[in-house]
Amino acid sequence: MSAGPPYHRPAQLVGEGALLDVAEAVAADWAALGVRGSFLARDIDTGAQLGFDAEVPVPLASVVKVPLALVVLDRIAAGEFDAALPVTVDPATSSVGPTGLAAFRHPATVAVGDLLHLMMSVSDNAGADALLDLVPVADVDARLRAWDCGELRVRHRMNLMYECAAGAAGNDFSLALELAVRDDRSGRYTLRTLDPAHANAGTATALVDLLDRVWRDGISRPPATAELRRLMGAQLFTQRLASELRSDALRVSGKTGTFLHLRHEIGVVEADSGHRVAVAALTRSDRRAALAPDIDLAIGAAARDAFEALRR
Repeated sequence: MSAGPPYHRPAQLVGEGALLDVAEAVAADWAALGVRGSFLARDIDTGAQLGFDAEVPVPLASVVKVPLALVVLDRIAAGEFDAALPVTVDPATSSVGPTGLAAFRHPATVAVGDLLHLMMSVSDNAGADALLDLVPVADVDARLRAWDCGELRVRHRMNLMYECAAGAAGNDFSLALELAVRDDRSGRYTLRTLDPAHANAGTATALVDLLDRVWRDGISRPPATAELRRLMGAQLFTQRLASELRSDALRVSGKTGTFLHLRHEIGVVEADSGHRVAVAALTRSDRRAALAPDIDLAIGAAARDAFEALRR
């Protein structure tokens, strides 16, 4: 990567020496693509880190499914309900989305443990909201605060994002995207689920803190954190964090989040050498496009550069 001109410099940089140079180069590369955002990468074992604007609250989209999964798994580990508990999801009343039960046309009965798998592996919105029927939004948010994760806020069900978009733009996805880009610049939000003050929201620092604690069994209960690590390793989407980290010696466990102009991923990169790096990449673009593979690849390049810098 080459460092960009001075106007690419973000408001706040994280890191020292060569790590600071990598952080600034990533910020410059993102800015060249019309991407604003937050980035943080941390060596779980040494605490060394690099990034920029990591304290800025951002709407999380489907990244919120990681703390949701942990709260549900904590309840299971505590014996409050069984992972085999059957739940019936009816498409007539469930959340919309392109994957998992959200794409079904007929009612289906699925165990809680399998709802978690669908939510984490293919980002199933209907599965997430079915879990929120068992552990309500307010309870998830309260548990996170009890765990000292106050910068992570869970405020609404997944389907509210689509309801707000439809309320503002009808079935016109292009108009909803236009509104999202415009409002992000102005700070006046037509879609309240894109307003960090009302959305499911968090900072890159809070998300990396959460991953750090999950990978070190420093939160919830060990059976819950172990299962969350397994579920994050089952994610099928590899176009972001894992795109530049394809090696038999590396494992990437992650969770994407995508909605309108938001393209996120958080995860942990683990090497056979023992190095473990937690990453949060949260992006907002000016792109009026549903797909942006170059932005996905820029997230992957940032993760690769950060991992290589931190394991030196």
